[in-house]
Amino acid sequence: MTGRLMMSGELLLEGIDLAHAAPRRIGTLIAHEGQVLEAEGLDQPLGTNVRIATSQGDSVRGEVVGFHGRRSLIQSFDNDAPFASGAAVTPIGQGGLVACGHGLLGRVIDAHGAPLDGRPPVSTRYTWPLAGKRSNPLNRGRVVTPFDVGVRAIDALLTMGEGQRVALVAGSGVGKSVLMGQMLAGVDCDVVVIGLIGERAREVSDFVETKLDARLRPRSVVVAVPADHPPLLRIRAAMRATAIAEFFRHEGKRVFLMIDSLTRVAHAQREIGLALGEPPTMKGYPPSALALIPRLVERAGADRDTGGSITAVYTVLADGGDNDDPVVDSARAIVDGHFILSRHLAEQGVYPAIDIARSLSRTMVDVIDEEHLAAAARFRQLWAAYE
Repeated sequence: MTGRLMMSGELLLEGIDLAHAAPRRIGTLIAHEGQVLEAEGLDQPLGTNVRIATSQGDSVRGEVVGFHGRRSLIQSFDNDAPFASGAAVTPIGQGGLVACGHGLLGRVIDAHGAPLDGRPPVSTRYTWPLAGKRSNPLNRGRVVTPFDVGVRAIDALLTMGEGQRVALVAGSGVGKSVLMGQMLAGVDCDVVVIGLIGERAREVSDFVETKLDARLRPRSVVVAVPADHPPLLRIRAAMRATAIAEFFRHEGKRVFLMIDSLTRVAHAQREIGLALGEPPTMKGYPPSALALIPRLVERAGADRDTGGSITAVYTVLADGGDNDDPVVDSARAIVDGHFILSRHLAEQGVYPAIDIARSLSRTMVDVIDEEHLAAAARFRQLWAAYE
């Protein structure tokens, strides 16, 4: 009888490789303060995705964002979940790769890559690092080819080039979304990637239905995270949109990337940084919030090796109309041009309300001919005299 039991046990274990088996390390939730959870016994590197058990018997995903001694600091992807002391925290692997491929075209996804358009899950074959790949600065191509966006004020007076990064700066209600729609309607590119970060949920559906026509929809990817989602998801959405654009650039495509808005991304990092105990600086922004802007913006540009490019437009909200806001100032210093929208022009019904005198395209002299440059300079002279 004993021999039969041993044989049965051997049959059950047949095909199971125990040579590399090891105990699973599961942490314990010991603190929850504001937006930060603390777990003991986890010992996982930064960026690790975890699954946190809730008091209702299900679980919520999160990410390790820091540590204090032997305690891991975790940000949850659902701040409203009912957590309880002593809950199990299980690592589920690194969350540093983004699913990429042509299966994303025509789709609307969230920060995790899950579909928001009611269609089946996205089928992709490739991955790309969420934080991008570091490259030699000398591999970044020069901006020498005009990039047509179909808006006369921009194409004529603030001409953009392939691989340029532009900040679209304006206060609330001055027409940023309207100008974005006009640019999408006339843009000439291979792929469009749009990140709608921290906006109202109504604006997300309105943007998808009204700004993406039948011509543009099949070659566009939208990553959307509304304002009521946790800050970590808002940051991951901006990074996912940038990673998707990088993948298509690696394939040699001419990509048009729009992030609306860069300010909401900085606000999200401010929430995380303050929750982790970073010291606030100007207007309450910790150093990590302002450091995130160049890390995100510098990933766009032209690639000499593949011939692809990412031409990027980042909307920047000037809080209270303050164009010296830290986020505005940081963005303006790192991009290749800035378009300032004027509330005064918007109040007069002039759209797009671009303040030509205060706006600048730093690559314009490299992408247009002398005749065009002279005509644009003459217009600026006349506009200055008119003002």
